[in-house]
Amino acid sequence: MSTQLWDGLQYRVSGSGTPVLLIHGIGRSLADWDRQHELLDAHHRVYSLDLPGFGGSERPARGMRLEHLAARVADFVRAQEIAPVHVVGNSLGGAVAMQLTADHPELVRSLLLADSAGFGRGVSPALRLASIPGVGERLMQPSRKGALRSERAMYHDPALATDERVAHGYQLAQRPGGTEAFLEMLRSLGSPAGVKSGWRRALLPRVRATGVPVFIVWGDKDAVLPFRHLARGAKTLAARTHRFPDTGHGPQLERADEFARLAREFWADAEKGVIA
Repeated sequence: MSTQLWDGLQYRVSGSGTPVLLIHGIGRSLADWDRQHELLDAHHRVYSLDLPGFGGSERPARGMRLEHLAARVADFVRAQEIAPVHVVGNSLGGAVAMQLTADHPELVRSLLLADSAGFGRGVSPALRLASIPGVGERLMQPSRKGALRSERAMYHDPALATDERVAHGYQLAQRPGGTEAFLEMLRSLGSPAGVKSGWRRALLPRVRATGVPVFIVWGDKDAVLPFRHLARGAKTLAARTHRFPDTGHGPQLERADEFARLAREFWADAEKGVIA
């Protein structure tokens, strides 16, 4: 699929119908949504974009902060004239989606969060270590071995870390300024002790107060953000939930067909105002 550029943001669009926006996780790219474009675009206008500072998108001028990424996404949604849009976010993308919802609720029709950051302190040891100044810079030196390790962290089934996906990850890791953007983003949200509580405690009540329908899904073998966060998210946001068995951090990849089916059902219910 070909990509386009809007004001320094790389994005992809396919299909026709009700618009949906797909947002990837930290250090990832819109390629994580390739299969969802194929599955969803028969009935939806599907947008995916590289978050500012990642993939083919320019780093935000004000720095790698959650609110700055969300502001750029808001600009994109307005420019494409797709509001209110159904928003889907994986990992960091979930936190960006929640910030977008809190700051600009008029732009968001519903919120689907897949293994999202924001529901607890727990995070993988690798990301805790990378948050340490000096250590992170050494760990994040681009290498094929590092790309393989990062790709395998996305899945419960290691076979899904294909040569093609690893090569793409290695290419992303070599992007000028990419490591700096990754670490700045990581350290704004987390520390060696785990995901920081300040931004989480400030953001989640604001998301719930919008009344935007929320659906949280999680892989029960997630090695990046623990499965126990699903229950916390459900309670905090009064959200619908779904557990993917034997699935890792990227259910949109590892359980693509089921993920698409659940998304379509959720969006249909949100359009009808039937959310339970």
